[in-house]
Amino acid sequence: MRIAVIAPPWLPVPPDGYGGTELVLDTLCRGLAAAGHDVLLYASGDSTCPVERAWTFPEHLGTVAVSPAGELRHVMDGYDTALAWGAEVIHDHTITGPVWAGLHGCCPVVTTNHGPFSGDLAAVYRRIGPHLPIIAISHHQASSAGEIPIYAVIHHGVDLAGVDSGAGSGGYAAFLGRMSPEKGVDRAVRIARRAGVPLRIAAKMREPAERAYFDAAVRPLLGGDIEYLGELGGDDKHRLLADAICLLNPIAWPEPFGMVMIEALARGTPVVATPSGAAPEIIDDGVSGLLRRDDDHLARAVLAAARLDRSACRSAAQTRFSMERMANAHTSVYAAQAATTQAHDAELASVLTDDAPTDRAELVNVSPTDAAL
Repeated sequence: MRIAVIAPPWLPVPPDGYGGTELVLDTLCRGLAAAGHDVLLYASGDSTCPVERAWTFPEHLGTVAVSPAGELRHVMDGYDTALAWGAEVIHDHTITGPVWAGLHGCCPVVTTNHGPFSGDLAAVYRRIGPHLPIIAISHHQASSAGEIPIYAVIHHGVDLAGVDSGAGSGGYAAFLGRMSPEKGVDRAVRIARRAGVPLRIAAKMREPAERAYFDAAVRPLLGGDIEYLGELGGDDKHRLLADAICLLNPIAWPEPFGMVMIEALARGTPVVATPSGAAPEIIDDGVSGLLRRDDDHLARAVLAAARLDRSACRSAAQTRFSMERMANAHTSVYAAQAATTQAHDAELASVLTDDAPTDRAELVNVSPTDAAL
């Protein structure tokens, strides 16, 4: 198939550091290409995903002051480019794109919601749902959609090629994510201290709210065995996870997925987390990690994680969260939508052919009233 993937313009694909959606899209595009499909990625011009790429903006727009007009311009150009390229299906990962799809009237379009089905997003997807297939990223997220129709649930995947399991030889717990209270950075510090285990924190901190939270709630807790490393990506992130005895992920909100958890599993690193959001779908409690609610039990879990079988964590990533599985699941959705559109077009063509006047006499005898109908 010829598949066009439209990414948001805020970050490059893949991201230089933190960027869950962009990391997912990089993996998806590479997985689709490896499966033999032609892939066009419409993203910012500084993206480096190794598939055919096109863009409106030479550099990513950033996440600090997002511009709805900028995204819409990016989307409109993306749909025109995809159609000219000959896309058989468009997979849109923006917010404004699915709305534009209804006006554009091009090839089949599917969309993925990478956020919660609540607030403004719920209002948008409630309007989109009856007209365009929506993919959810976890069953928990789908269960919160209410009357919004969900076409399919597809978990994210990771590329395991060339990624070796780590031994957890660093003797520390790792936190990886965004500097925000809902991610639980300050709580992770308190849990690690209670467990008597060093903590290495790698977190995105670019926006004013993230810096304010760090200054008020995290900076005062640093020192000793608690270290903030900054925002990590690439090999630095891989080493952090591989050498950790566990990923400490005390999320405080119903996170729709949690990409960092499957990144840890890919390196054989157990996950210690709260049972919020999609965590129970991702982590097999007592096998690939430990799910606990209060700080005392989470601290005990950090210590117990070192005794879990790291090969079981790696196996979970291989069997349930691989790049290949994710690409194949999406391909099934694309093929179904393309087939539905083709059948609809064929049916419409047949109706038009059957209803068409057969000769000039029939054309002449059509009354003005009938013609108006």
